[in-house]
Amino acid sequence: MKDIAIFGAGGFGREVKTIIDAINRDKPNTYNLLGFFDDAYEIGEKINGIPNLGGLAELNGWHNKLDIAISIGEPKLKAQIIKLITNKNVSYPKLIHPNVSISNDEVFIGKGSIICEGSILTCNISVGDFVILNLYCTVGHDVTIGKYSSFMPSVNISGEVDIEDSVYVGTGAKIINQLKIGENTIVGAGAVVSRSLPSNCTAVGIPAKAIKFNN
Repeated sequence: MKDIAIFGAGGFGREVKTIIDAINRDKPNTYNLLGFFDDAYEIGEKINGIPNLGGLAELNGWHNKLDIAISIGEPKLKAQIIKLITNKNVSYPKLIHPNVSISNDEVFIGKGSIICEGSILTCNISVGDFVILNLYCTVGHDVTIGKYSSFMPSVNISGEVDIEDSVYVGTGAKIINQLKIGENTIVGAGAVVSRSLPSNCTAVGIPAKAIKFNN
């Protein structure tokens, strides 16, 4: 049984707790959930029944081996937090809810990625490090997803889509096949992406169009 804690005790952090609980029900004694790390809470304060263990300083001072789940949805903030965790005792497992459907046909999932209940991944898919696929996302064949990217509930990604690093896709958005989405791009909730999108933009609507550039 591995010790594990969750970095970030917000709403998604509490959902990550339910994934760890489900993994332990499916395969008992997989994880010993110690608590959260979150600078916004007092040390020892209980969140959904488990304690806050401290903040970043306490995590970097942790003396034992510890798996950490990063429950930060915003890609740039997620990347910044990971760079600030310097403790060599920390590892980043991939957390996959037992009710996720993943084929055995050439599907790679990077470290620290979190895949929530009901998601479906078909074949020949590469998911980078620290990616979030929230509830009921679908990922078609020959899709590549870059590191730190986050997909909110019920996002549908069709086949042969190339998604670069640090992309954020809002709830219910749909991405049709054979497109590319550039790094650091935000796709609004409910958008339908029918053309490739450049890097560093925010795109909304049906069809999705870039309404501003983020840099």
